[in-house]
Amino acid sequence: MALRVIQRRADFLSANRGLRVARPGFVLLARPNNGLGKRFGITVTKKIGNAVVRNRMKRRFRELLRAALPDLGLPDHDHVLIGRDGGIERDFTALADELAAALARAAAGRGDPPRRRKFTNDRRQPPSGENQHKAGRP
Repeated sequence: MALRVIQRRADFLSANRGLRVARPGFVLLARPNNGLGKRFGITVTKKIGNAVVRNRMKRRFRELLRAALPDLGLPDHDHVLIGRDGGIERDFTALADELAAALARAAAGRGDPPRRRKFTNDRRQPPSGENQHKAGRP
């Protein structure tokens, strides 16, 4: 079965709730997709660089995934690569080795611990004992 590309935003969001494996050049997300085969998606944000840099990173990731997923990818899973800041300077063979290690880790079910949730300032709960004077308490 050929690899397919994830295109719907909802599929990217659901992959974000799956297994997460971070590496220096990227973060791999893997999540079961109910029998849709091996699919992949790539995300590179504007924090990484200008359009030229982002497009080069996406081309490199696309080539890495097309080479690695047929043999090492998880069956019936969505695989999403999120580019990290140092990813564009990394050697292509180093990225390939990191992707193979990340896929092996995901296949073993050993993802990284969940990320801490970020709160905005207005929704953040103050730690106990602090800022109680604002609530009218002594």
